[in-house]
Amino acid sequence: MTILYWSVAIAGGFLSGSVMYSKILPKIFVHKDICRLSDDRNPGAFNVFSQCGAKLGAVCLLFDLAKGLVPVLLAALFLDVDSPVFAFVMVAPVCGHAVGIFNRFRGGKCISCSFGVMLGITPVTWIVLVLAALYIMFSAPIRIRSHTVRSVAVFGLFALISAVILCLRKLLCVAIGCAAVSALVIFKHFPFFGTRAEKRINNRT
Repeated sequence: MTILYWSVAIAGGFLSGSVMYSKILPKIFVHKDICRLSDDRNPGAFNVFSQCGAKLGAVCLLFDLAKGLVPVLLAALFLDVDSPVFAFVMVAPVCGHAVGIFNRFRGGKCISCSFGVMLGITPVTWIVLVLAALYIMFSAPIRIRSHTVRSVAVFGLFALISAVILCLRKLLCVAIGCAAVSALVIFKHFPFFGTRAEKRINNRT
């Protein structure tokens, strides 16, 4: 039965993350396809704020947080967080969002979903505060204007800091999950670096 519970937790998290609320809800309520309207074609809450306004953006943000939070929170409450499999539970919703199986395999950049995952492990650790603090730091005191560069910097540092903190607290499997989530977010941002570089070259020529 334990294998069944873990399988349900991983599969449920992956399917939960695969639902693109930030693309579905704007189509339903304001009849807009944010993937076509936005420059980066990303089905994420940030683009909903930009294209559809703060109210719908906030709703989509909450749904994107929830799809990472709920499956991980349930696993943290009822399953063994010291099991190596828990790392797979943590990364499953983010992987689902990245792959986007319900969106012709065109996933998003996973930032909101990743925050949801970190909120989901709050019964175990409040490491989400580190992630939030890094975003605030690079958005105000040390401002990085590029959203892409800022996200890569934040999740890169978060992977390192969370590894130290969680390993000291003997939460090795949670640390692995945080590192895996961070790596996936960074990976999803690299193609956009290439796109930006090509645009700059074309503009110069």
